[in-house]
Amino acid sequence: MAGRGTIWLCVFLLLQVLGQSNARSSAGLADDFYSEIRDLLNQQLALQEDGGESPRPREIVGWPQPIPGLGQVSGVSVRPDGQPVIFHRGPRVWDTGSFNKTEHFQGVEDGPIAVDTVLTLDSVTGAVIDSWGGGFFYLPHGVTVDHHGNTWLTDVAMHQVFKFPPGASTPELVFGEKFRPGAGTRRLCKPTAVAVASSGEVFIADGYCNSRILKFNGRGHLLRILPQPPEFLSLQVPHGLALLEHLDVLCVADRENMRVTCPGAGLRGQQGEQGPALTIQEPDLGRVFGVAARGSFVYAVNGPTSPQIPVRGFTLLPKSEAIVDHWEPAMGFSNPHSLAICPNGSALYVAEISPNRVWKFELAARHTTN
Repeated sequence: MAGRGTIWLCVFLLLQVLGQSNARSSAGLADDFYSEIRDLLNQQLALQEDGGESPRPREIVGWPQPIPGLGQVSGVSVRPDGQPVIFHRGPRVWDTGSFNKTEHFQGVEDGPIAVDTVLTLDSVTGAVIDSWGGGFFYLPHGVTVDHHGNTWLTDVAMHQVFKFPPGASTPELVFGEKFRPGAGTRRLCKPTAVAVASSGEVFIADGYCNSRILKFNGRGHLLRILPQPPEFLSLQVPHGLALLEHLDVLCVADRENMRVTCPGAGLRGQQGEQGPALTIQEPDLGRVFGVAARGSFVYAVNGPTSPQIPVRGFTLLPKSEAIVDHWEPAMGFSNPHSLAICPNGSALYVAEISPNRVWKFELAARHTTN
């Protein structure tokens, strides 16, 4: 692997070449060139700091099989056995009339979604191998399957988060009060996502209205609200969560701040909650909807932001506060909403809204020259 001095020399020489060929290069080509150079440089520096490779997502073309009646796919996770789980809205659509000015859901009288909203897919074929959740949820959002196979689901209409043990049809834990948005310690307001530590601590992104993170112990007792004075961290719609336990940080898709920020998770005591958050914020990152962790890397997807910012995937290294790669399927993304990585790190899934679908990518390691 090249050293830092070699990398900087290569960058300098390439930029010199570009400067000499301005007459033959358009502004668009120059922008692409600078972007590629930046990615290459960040990639090399990241590898030196992390001591490993950054696996690049490679699309599995033709996956999954068609899923009849699939609605807006708001969430995706992966079970311990490697089978992906998606959370979708069936015939229901979240639009401008779904909530009033006080954040109360306007479709209560329509009742819960009748069709099964939680689908387990075969990781090889994408066929539906299990489904449940019909007659319970009103407006699905996030899904997380933890290390023990418990399924955590967030419903923005009910302003609640649910923990379902494996095979259970009724929740074991419920956070928030049904259809009652609020900002206290007992209520939530449009919660978006959940992250669960192997030790049992639970992080809830509370979400569209409150823009905060709540940390609970495994029994559901509140431990911490983030941010909290004197913490200098302002969130605007924390939309996705990824826990890097070995670094003791929680990475947040801070959507409207157009960044990924990783404050201390405090899994090793209060000392781990101190210090400034690691933050990745670049002009092309846009509104970040989802994050997922693999080793020391975080994978992210943005959504529609502006005509100048492409919708795509990103590979980040929080320790370097850098984007180290960009990726997307051959046909491109339209409106990705969530992503997840399987426990063994071999596959990545992206859930998308409009068109309603789920993508599968193989995480193939890059090969570098020594």
